[in-house]
Amino acid sequence: MSPVCTPRSTGGGRSGPAGSVTYPSIQHSAFPPPASDRLGLSGLRIALVILHGDPARGGAERYTVDLAAALRGRGHDVALVASTFGPGELPAGGVRLDTGGGTRLGRYLSFLDQLDKHLIEARYDVVHAMLPVRSCDVYHPHAGIAAEAVRSAHLKEEGPVMRMIAQVSNRMNRRRQRFAAVERALLRGGRPPVVLCLSEYVKRDVAAHYTLDPSRLATLFNATDLHRFDPAVRPGAREEVRRRFNIAPAKVVAVMIAQDFHRKGLAEAIAAVGYVKDERLVLLVVGKQDPAPYKRMAQRAGAPDRVIFAGKTDDPYAFYKAADFFVLPTRHDPCSLVVLEALAMGVPVVSTAFNGACEIMTNGRHGFVLPDPADVAALAEAMRKLLDGEARRIMSAQCLALRPRLAYEHHLDELMAVYSRVRR
Repeated sequence: MSPVCTPRSTGGGRSGPAGSVTYPSIQHSAFPPPASDRLGLSGLRIALVILHGDPARGGAERYTVDLAAALRGRGHDVALVASTFGPGELPAGGVRLDTGGGTRLGRYLSFLDQLDKHLIEARYDVVHAMLPVRSCDVYHPHAGIAAEAVRSAHLKEEGPVMRMIAQVSNRMNRRRQRFAAVERALLRGGRPPVVLCLSEYVKRDVAAHYTLDPSRLATLFNATDLHRFDPAVRPGAREEVRRRFNIAPAKVVAVMIAQDFHRKGLAEAIAAVGYVKDERLVLLVVGKQDPAPYKRMAQRAGAPDRVIFAGKTDDPYAFYKAADFFVLPTRHDPCSLVVLEALAMGVPVVSTAFNGACEIMTNGRHGFVLPDPADVAALAEAMRKLLDGEARRIMSAQCLALRPRLAYEHHLDELMAVYSRVRR
């Protein structure tokens, strides 16, 4: 067992290959033995750190909760360290840090203080953080680099006026500024953690802000649970969803799953549906955000009956089954998990070059990767092309061929190789 961990000690474990991790095309039967076996890693005590441990909050939270379960399945002792969890009892391995403060910034700072105390008292071989903290061995920024958010978040707005307003707001956002300050201290210190980049898109942002030794960088593309997202598991789910929302069998359903409708491009998706006059096209929107302003957009676009709001869900599988294609015209996404899940389900995807998940796609083969999130005409044209059933069938087969590269076991093997470099 490792010694009691102290703030900022990456431990200088055995060094692994420098640079980014790549993903060759492999088959399930070709998987090597688990990395924990090959690297002599077994029974590690791992802390996964995230502000909220509730998978219903978004992709990063869902990933972290799923990762904790997967690592436990490999025999590791995993603590899920967070300030809040979902409703019900504390999950297995859950460590709730009591945080005070009446503001989001105050709660974040309190979380950092409580985390520092916890890491002094607890014994961990690896501390793996999903957000800027003062001490960790692996920094895995699911929302992207905090320094980049401060620099360019306003550029993701449409129009000069909105960009100017967003820029002023960004400068006054004390929480975002503090996130960036904590990140700078972490990555510019004497012994920075390994930064896990969800995509080359994120890695470019890291290089733009920080000068790190190549051994401190790795690209770990998101993965999916191929057992959970297997299109053959629940054949009746497609009809169940369509019946629930009164969608006729002849309709072509574009599904969008998002927690931030503005950033993920819902306004553009609605406008594109309005551009496509074909009555077969239906946009089914899944997410907990208030749909009222977007319903008004659908009304103005002349498509109020072709945009359906499903609300939040804890069963994305059923919506992938109901989809003929998936749409996410996002302005910024380090590596969208929902896109990868859709691909694993054989659902063609329309997204943008500002989504790291699209690095696994070939434009025109697995769907369409749009260069400009604001180009509604291009989005509408992609939707028109996907109204063709034969085109969707061919693309679906190509999407399913990506499944081995999206396998969670392969993802875990690559992660364990990173852990072998940093374990204390």
